[in-house]
Formats: sequence, C-alpha cells, structure tokens
Amino acid sequence: MGREVEVAILFADVVGSTQLYEQLGDAQAREMVGRCLAIMREATESCGGTVIKTMGDEVMATFPTADEAMNAARRMQEQISNAPELAHQHGHVSIRIGCHFGPVVQEQRDIFGSAVHIANRMTSQAKAKQIITTLSTVERMSPEWQSMARQIDVATVRGKADEVILFEVLWQPDEATSMLPTVPWTKQANRRPKRLSLRYQGKEILVGEGRKSVTLGRAEDNDLVIKGNLISRLHARVEASRDKFTLIDESTNGTFVHTSSGEEIFVRRDSTQLTGEGVIGLGRAARPGTPLAVHYVVED
Repeated sequence: MGREVEVAILFADVVGSTQLYEQLGDAQAREMVGRCLAIMREATESCGGTVIKTMGDEVMATFPTADEAMNAARRMQEQISNAPELAHQHGHVSIRIGCHFGPVVQEQRDIFGSAVHIANRMTSQAKAKQIITTLSTVERMSPEWQSMARQIDVATVRGKADEVILFEVLWQPDEATSMLPTVPWTKQANRRPKRLSLRYQGKEILVGEGRKSVTLGRAEDNDLVIKGNLISRLHARVEASRDKFTLIDESTNGTFVHTSSGEEIFVRRDSTQLTGEGVIGLGRAARPGTPLAVHYVVED
C-alpha cells in the first residue's frame, strides 16, 4: 500500500541527445550522457535528494524541500556547463530541468500522481540550461531563491483543468543581476498572438481564430496530409492555448523544428512552443522550400 507524501519532484535530461548520437557516434555520445547522469545523481544525493529512476538520458528525483531541489538543480547546471569533458566539436552538452512541489503516492522506490506529470511537463517547457518550475514550488522557496525566480508563461497540463503558472529560476549570477521585472500573468492574455499560419504545398491553415487544434500526418483524415516513409499516420498536433501555440509530437520518428533565428529543435512524444516563424519537418529535418517543409508563422 502506497503512502502519500509532499515532495519536490525534479526531472533533468540531456538536451538533443538524439542529435548527439548522430553527430558523435554511439560510443562518445553514450560516454557523455553517462557523465551527465553521474553528475545529476551526485548533485541529487549531495543536496539531500533521492534518485527515483533514470530513463535513458533523464533523471527523476525527489527532495524534501523546494530549496534542496533548487540547490541540486543549480549544481547540475553549473557542473555540466563547466565540465571540459562535455565539450565536443559541435558545441557543449547541456541539460534542461523541470520541477514541481506537490503530493505523490510513494510505493516502494517509485512515485505516482498528477504532481509527477506536472514536473515532467515543466521539463518539456524548459530549454537548454534552463530551470523551469511552478508557482507552488516558488511559494515554498526561501526568500533567497524566490528572488531568483521570474514568471515567464502559463501552460496547460494534460488532465488538469487550470493552467499552470511557469517560473524560470535563474542560476547564473550575471542573469540574476540583470533580471527584468515579472509581468503579471493576468495581463498576459492581452498580449497573446492572434493566430498561427501553417502552409504546406499551397495550402494554408490558420490556428487560433475559431480553430484551436490542427493535426498533421500521412492519414487522409488529418488537417494537413503529408506523405513520407518516416511520417506516422497521426504524426503531430498544433494546439492554441491562451497566449501560445504548442507543437505536440505523437510519432515514432519525431518532429524537427527549424526557426528563422537558426535554432533547431527536436521533439519525440513531447511538445515545444512555436514562436516567430520557421519550418516544421515530420520524421526528418526540412529546410525552407523543400517538398516536405511545413512553414509556420506566429502572427501577433
């Protein structure tokens, strides 16, 4: 019989590990991912936490307090960012971290409950070198840690009716000294993009003006039908929610996003926010103007 406890749940994973294996080969990439996992475990245990499990390139851990979780998160980011052995010819390995404080059911060495899903969702909202957490976590932090947190967004969580307020926790001193004031979340709805345009081979679909969701895939019942040997029947969805547009991958081979600013994002059974403009590739990376490229523009 499980028992219910309140803990800080932390997820940390290596950003772009799939590309890392492609770029460096299995042996070198596995060694670097293993080094990251070792740093995550050491940081967890040295800050009073417990590693619940490791899953590929990801660690899930719990902590008795929000401060202990933030101490570990900062330690992970600092050590991985500064580790010379994690530099390679294409850049430097980085991680992203999500955290949420809430009730879980503890059974043997595993935990269950909606708080676990919320913490995992925070990780999917984070970018490289970011720590993303929730209001309930920030409310339990010491004043010192609260001063390092800035509200950045709201997000929906599967199975939860209310949206979750997101905070970024700054762990680098130079970021903290230049931190901008938080924008009240109740005002964010006035700034949300009006719509998102998806264009594929002469067809355009607008999301956000009466249409809240669009599906992409090779099956004929999708809103955008895209044929390809690496494309799943229902490959991905784009959803409008409050002040943002989210790409949700449901495929076997993943979805690639190439932004106009040059950022490359890969998601598989995960989600990412679409901002600005760029190109979506289903199953493989796509460049502007290529036959399988889906062009998107978020119009303010």
